[in-house]
Amino acid sequence: MTDKTYSSKPAVKDDYTQDPRRNVEFSHAPRNYGRWIAWIVVLLIAADVLWAVSHNPNFEWHVVAQWFTEGSVIKGLGVTLGLTLVSMVLGVFIGLMLAIARLSDSMLLRRLAGLYIWFFRGTPLLVQLLFWYNMSTLFPRVVIGIPFGPQYLSWNTNDLITPLTAAIAGLALNEAAYMAEIIRAGLLSVDNGQGETAQAFGMSRGRALRRIIIPQAMRSIIPPTGNQLISMIKATSLVSVIAMGDLLYSVQTIYNRTFEVVPMLMVAVIWYLFITSLLNLGQSAIERYYSRGTRRTLPNAKRRQNIAEQKTAPIINSPGLARKEDL
Repeated sequence: MTDKTYSSKPAVKDDYTQDPRRNVEFSHAPRNYGRWIAWIVVLLIAADVLWAVSHNPNFEWHVVAQWFTEGSVIKGLGVTLGLTLVSMVLGVFIGLMLAIARLSDSMLLRRLAGLYIWFFRGTPLLVQLLFWYNMSTLFPRVVIGIPFGPQYLSWNTNDLITPLTAAIAGLALNEAAYMAEIIRAGLLSVDNGQGETAQAFGMSRGRALRRIIIPQAMRSIIPPTGNQLISMIKATSLVSVIAMGDLLYSVQTIYNRTFEVVPMLMVAVIWYLFITSLLNLGQSAIERYYSRGTRRTLPNAKRRQNIAEQKTAPIINSPGLARKEDL
């Protein structure tokens, strides 16, 4: 028989509630002092820059305030927004047709769509705008008819290609080339089984695109489309070279008369920043709408509730620790 030796000293019971270092109720994430220091440095630099810009007399902020809501500036802003809206809608529509052509089983459609994208993405937008504006030097008349055959309709090119139509054509056709690749990438992000299942239920390919594929692809299409919309707002400033009265052209007209170049450019900069900020908010809202059910992060309230539950949970229920009943 084996002798057993028992200690007369009572077992020391760990009191987790008295030692804050071992009580999970007092636990917290380690403090990251490096982040705090980085925040302080960034805020100091930002404050210094804002102070220098706001107190620099060369910016002539009183002139900026004077011309900020002037009639010609507001009219130019309206032209910029109108050009952006029309060109973006046409660009998305043409880009969708090109993306479908690129994914088509027809080699002819794929080659034609690829040629279009290659040309318009490979040439500068400014060159395309100048080309459309000076179309009459190449083709004095626009003719509709049978190739190498009779002509049915004919117009003077200068009557058709105004600064407005040249701006819309240049912006929309250029945007369509980029939107085609964005939409094509979004369509390819949807699993092939989605389209096959839709066709197995008797849907045509077009209906499957409208009802099944495109709604699921929107989650991948919306973010780059929002970036393209913001880029389009800024790209409209190029139409000033073809005498289109947009926002930049309006402020250029004013500072050519008053010689207040810097403050008038600041008027345009502030308006561009304001519009793009609003578009950023709209893009975020649309992204949240189409990413419902796929977000990987918990809402803040739910996250705080989970953290509180973890902190207040009894330590005896923690995995890997023996319970009293098991001893």
